[in-house]
Amino acid sequence: MVETQIDVGIFGGSGFYSLLADAREVKVDTPYGEPSAPVVVGEIGGRNVGFMPRHGVRHQLPPHAINYRANLWAMHHLGATDVIMPCAAGSLQKDVAPGSFVICDQVVDRTSGRKDTFYDGPETTHITFAEPYDAEMREVAITAAGKLGITVHERGTLVVIQGPRFSTKAESKWFSAMGWKVINMTQYPEVVLARELEMAALNISLITDYDVGLEDDPDVEPVSHAAVVEVFSANNAKLRDLLFDIVPALPLSADRPARRALEGARFDVH
Repeated sequence: MVETQIDVGIFGGSGFYSLLADAREVKVDTPYGEPSAPVVVGEIGGRNVGFMPRHGVRHQLPPHAINYRANLWAMHHLGATDVIMPCAAGSLQKDVAPGSFVICDQVVDRTSGRKDTFYDGPETTHITFAEPYDAEMREVAITAAGKLGITVHERGTLVVIQGPRFSTKAESKWFSAMGWKVINMTQYPEVVLARELEMAALNISLITDYDVGLEDDPDVEPVSHAAVVEVFSANNAKLRDLLFDIVPALPLSADRPARRALEGARFDVH
């Protein structure tokens, strides 16, 4: 019996560890080991929410070392049907400026060796993943961002690299040439594991800087550490306001593709 129920799970990124005030920590033991941190449970707009810093409370877990399966299982165990996955990201396109947000609709996996499924057998399971992010949640997020005056790109492809290193210029230029919009190190396998647990997912990419492949462009200002920190702090403040508008407005509809991801996904031999 689960003692604490939540409606929505939120994974925080770098520097975003105190979303909920007057909340309590809930430790969840999972079949996949320790999550990054206990789930901080509280309310937003009368709706129960669970928050977890994906990198740990001291940012001790680099992207490739995060126990994504434990993190997603913990949220599911507490009852979340929807998960919001904000993340810091770099821009791969000139028109996506630092300080803006991207509500991504697609993801490309360029990671390696990460445990990215709950289904290692013997029951073979093939989920549909053509549309990684939930359309209903994306619509709510785009509307809320507009009302708050946040510069938002309504769609885009997010390419996820292994890390912890950043891209070479050649890699970054390749990603840009493919038309991909933003780059990050954590969205995969986070989003596919949510789908396997039939949780709907929303990405909000917080653009902190232009990726290295754009540095040679004369129209792009060279990035500096001070500028990234300044944008990062401003983005976190905007993200908090955005989440407090999104969460109460989510319809949490039961009849969505992610909520029925396991229907017909299993290969049965009779």
